[in-house]
Amino acid sequence: MPHSPVVIGVDSSTQSTKALFADAATGRTLAVGRAPHRVDGSAGARESDPEQWWQALREAVATGLKESGAPASAVTGIAVAGQQHGLVVLGPDHRPLRPALLWNDTRSAPQAAALTAALGGPHAWTARTGSVPVAAVTAAKWSWLRENEPSTTARCKAVRLPHDFLTERLTGVATTDPGDASGTGWYSTATGAYDPEILQLIDMAAELLPSMAATGGTRVGTLTASAADALGLPPGVAVAAGTGDNMSAAVGLGLGGAGLLDLPVLSLGTSGTVFAATRTRPANPALSGFAAADGGYLPLACTLNCTLAVDRIATLLGLDRDDAAPGGEAVLLPYLDGERTPDLPNAAGLLTGLRHATTPQQLLGAAYEGAAVTVLRALDEVLRACGLDPDSPAVAARPLRLIGGGARGRTWVETVRRLSGRPLVVPSGTELVAIGAAALAASAASGVDPVAIAQDWGSGHGAELPPMERDLETWEHITSVLDSAAPTLLNGG
Repeated sequence: MPHSPVVIGVDSSTQSTKALFADAATGRTLAVGRAPHRVDGSAGARESDPEQWWQALREAVATGLKESGAPASAVTGIAVAGQQHGLVVLGPDHRPLRPALLWNDTRSAPQAAALTAALGGPHAWTARTGSVPVAAVTAAKWSWLRENEPSTTARCKAVRLPHDFLTERLTGVATTDPGDASGTGWYSTATGAYDPEILQLIDMAAELLPSMAATGGTRVGTLTASAADALGLPPGVAVAAGTGDNMSAAVGLGLGGAGLLDLPVLSLGTSGTVFAATRTRPANPALSGFAAADGGYLPLACTLNCTLAVDRIATLLGLDRDDAAPGGEAVLLPYLDGERTPDLPNAAGLLTGLRHATTPQQLLGAAYEGAAVTVLRALDEVLRACGLDPDSPAVAARPLRLIGGGARGRTWVETVRRLSGRPLVVPSGTELVAIGAAALAASAASGVDPVAIAQDWGSGHGAELPPMERDLETWEHITSVLDSAAPTLLNGG
C-alpha cells in the first residue's frame, strides 16, 4: 500500500541540525533526526565551518528517514530554515573560503556603527531596510571581513546566508527569500530588492548574491542527483526557497496573512526573541524590521543573553536551573556575551543590590528576571510596530505565545507570567522552526500557502495559562537599574 506523502523540514540552528519528517496532509511528526554543530571562538568571535552544516543535514535526514518508517519514495518536499545573519563566503569552487561568521559574533560592532553613520543614521536605514545595522547584521560582518581579511574577500566569488548555502547544495540553484534576506542589511523591505546604494557602500558586487524567490515556500528547484544520493532520497523532490529560523517559527505557529496577525510571540532559547506577523511595514530603529516568509512583515527584537546565560549563572551558583526564587533587592543583568537589544555589544553581566540576607536562589531568580525584563521591554516596541498600543487593556489581553527551550522550564514560564501580566499560550509543538520549514516544503510540493498549511496542521495550538497580577515593583526596580547603568557600566565605559 502506498505511503502518504511526507515532507522534511530542516532546522539548521547555531548548535545543531534537526530534520523533521511530517505527514504532508496532517502535519503529524513522524520522526526528528538530529546532528550537532561545533561553534568556535572567544572574545566576541563565533564561527562555524559551513561544511559541518551540510554533513549534519545529511546525518539528520538519514536518521529521520530511518526512524520515520517512511520509504524514501514518499518524500515530496524539503525546505531549510537556518540561523539568520551568518556570513558564508565561497570561492570559485563554491566551497567555503573560511568558517562562517555567525549571528552572535560581536567583532563587527564598530563596522555596524560606521555603516549606520555613513548612510545618514538609524532612521535612514529603517526607511530603506527596516533595520539599523548592529553587530549581528551580515553587512557589518562583510565590512569586518573586508577590513581584517582583504585577501579572503578578494577571492570571494559568492556570498550566502546559512540557509542559502544549504539550499544551493540541495538544488544547485543560488537563491534566497525575502525573510532571511531582510536580515542582511543590503535588502530593502521598502522595494523588495537588494539596495544598490548599500551594496556600493559596503563594496559588495550584486553578482555575488543569490537571486530572490517570492516567498520562503516558493519552489526553487528539485534535489539534484548528487544531493539525492547524499541524502538517500529520490531525485526530483521539490525544494522550497526556505527562510530564516525566526520566519520559519512564525510559519510553524500559523502566523501570517493566511493565519494569525498582530499576535506576539516570545521565544526563549540561546537568544531571547519577540516577534509578530503583521501587514504593517515596520520602520522602528529599536527593532529588526524583517520581512516574513509569506510576503508580509515580521518586526522582531532579539536579545543575545537568554537561557544559556541564565544556565551559566545557575552553574556558577551550583544550583539546578529551577532552584530559584524572586530576586528581591538583587538585580542581575546577565549580559555575558555583550547585548544586542538594547544595543550594548561591549556589555558584561552586572550584579547590584546584594545584601547579607541575599540567597543563591534569589541571585538565580534575579538572572531570570533580568533576562525576562530585557526581552519583554522589547515586546512593547514590537506591538507598536504592528500599530498597537501596548498599554491598551485590549492589547494587554492578547495572549503571548511562549516557545523555545525555556518554554518547557517551570521558572521561565512563571517569571514571564509574573513580569508580563499577560495570558500565555504554550504551543504543543516543540520543533516550531522545523515544523515551519516542513510547511514551506509542503507549499513547494503543493502550491498551497505555507501559513494556511500550518494553520490546518494546528501546530501553534497548546496549553493556555491565565494572566497573573503583574509584578510592577520588580519590573520598575530592574528597568531603573538597566536605564541608569546602560550609558556607563553596561557600555564598556
